[in-house]
Amino acid sequence: MREIVFGLVGRGLERLVGEGVLPGEVLAAFPGAGTEIKVERPRERSHGDFSTNAALVLARLAGMKPRDLAQRLLSAMPADLLDGVRCELAGPGFVNFHVSPERLRNVIPVILQRGADYGHSRAGNGQRVLVEFVSANPTGPMHVGHGRGAVTGDVIARLLSAIGCAVEREYYINDAGAQIDVLGRSVLYRYREALGCPTEPPADHYPGEYVIDIARALIARDDKKWLATPLSGKPPVEVVDLAIELVMGEIRSDLESMAIHFDHWFSERTLHAEGGITRVMAHLQANDLIHEGVLEPPKGREISPEEQDDRLQVLFRATRFGDDADRPLMKADGTPTYFAADIAYHFDKARRGYTRLIDVWGADHGGYVKRVQAALEAMTGQKELLDVVLTQMVNLTQGGKQVRMSKRAGTFVTLREVLDETGSDAVRFWFLTRSSGAGLDFDLDLAKSRSNDNPVFYVQYAHARVHSVQNKLKERGLSDEEGDLARLTAQEELDLIRLLGMFPETVESAALSREPHRLTYYLSDLAAMFHGYYNNYRILDEDPGLRGARLALVRATGRVIANGLDLLGVSAPESM
Repeated sequence: MREIVFGLVGRGLERLVGEGVLPGEVLAAFPGAGTEIKVERPRERSHGDFSTNAALVLARLAGMKPRDLAQRLLSAMPADLLDGVRCELAGPGFVNFHVSPERLRNVIPVILQRGADYGHSRAGNGQRVLVEFVSANPTGPMHVGHGRGAVTGDVIARLLSAIGCAVEREYYINDAGAQIDVLGRSVLYRYREALGCPTEPPADHYPGEYVIDIARALIARDDKKWLATPLSGKPPVEVVDLAIELVMGEIRSDLESMAIHFDHWFSERTLHAEGGITRVMAHLQANDLIHEGVLEPPKGREISPEEQDDRLQVLFRATRFGDDADRPLMKADGTPTYFAADIAYHFDKARRGYTRLIDVWGADHGGYVKRVQAALEAMTGQKELLDVVLTQMVNLTQGGKQVRMSKRAGTFVTLREVLDETGSDAVRFWFLTRSSGAGLDFDLDLAKSRSNDNPVFYVQYAHARVHSVQNKLKERGLSDEEGDLARLTAQEELDLIRLLGMFPETVESAALSREPHRLTYYLSDLAAMFHGYYNNYRILDEDPGLRGARLALVRATGRVIANGLDLLGVSAPESM
């Protein structure tokens, strides 16, 4: 229905341009991305089903008062498309649209005809999008924060695919750098311990049983080969490679258990091995985008001349591109910073020809966003190529108390433990019950419960109720005749139909805003409305005409719930 209203406004604007009331460039902007002209759902139900601000936006171009232009737009909209739609002038120049019950009911056969495709569109116009998410360091099991990022990234990718984008998913494996050396030394420490040669642990070692498991695997493969290896300095490549392989195996397994798959697994090591960082540095140097500088000392502290020499680094001129400060690329000892590798990685992504890059990061990386966007703009000349979605941490509770750590990981609760406790459906839905930028409380007890207070159960139960109606119809031997949709006149029925009609625009807005929680909110509202309808209205105990109409409405509701849950990667059970 929203597309029809867009069409009404667009045709009206075409006519006004043809009559010389508006300049031609208006049509180039409507309804393209970034235009200020909108067709939206009013907050107040009395203001209609849709409203447009077109007259307010275009009044200055037209040299008219907004209300006068809105009146002209009203008269210019084609009568053939206005059948069943009442328009009115409102406020300072809004045009409100009231859709008649007759036209509202048309959404039911559309849903039933399109089936699993209802809610999908071509708004993305086939643009190539790369979504990079999770990208947890391969130094230990994933924690619940990683899990929230995993679900957020996966559902953003699903939503963008649903609106017609060509989407690929990528995991960036941080298999180079200091944290990987720490992992190797931690394994060697546990390796010596397991062979009966205990020693003092490295100061920066990783705790947790998973390191012991890696050490045991190392013994099984190499026996006592590494006993004389010191726990300082760089650990042997063979030890590090085994550790990464085993950790990544667990990470892949956890992701697969949530039906999360990747098209690409990109190794950071390849950037170093194939000269990616060197190429980036040469490009920046050639364009006068780097300089030598000294990092500011910590606030309130003076540094010695020796420390000053150590702080001399090669800096990227990030301030030219809106960042707060220039950022280090090379340390005083000539080794690249993590930021240098990140620039090389994102430049590699840009060179692969994607229209849009989307990264999903933990909120603790929020201060990193501007510098990466600035670097990418410097390297490509494209200012808005990269979008970054930040996810806040998850607060786990059980029995009314906060759960902070596990024996398996040593310092945090692993994603696997939560999956084993509640299941993939609960994890995926719960992680999307709040905006990714807001903190999330995850009640393990509630997530497992079969109650209406459990949001995923509440929505899945609505879908199961749809199928229970179908089963009861067969059990009673009642006919399943085509009903007269015109008999759906109750306000609750019209409200339910109106909400079903909002599904496509909900999918589109959730995709374009990178806010998948909009879909969980929608499904929760739809489930609540359907449960109320199911409890208050007789569906089967009516004459065939009304029964058939209500059955069609029930089936359409079930179809939309199933489609929405599928986009979330959550199952739609037929019985519970």
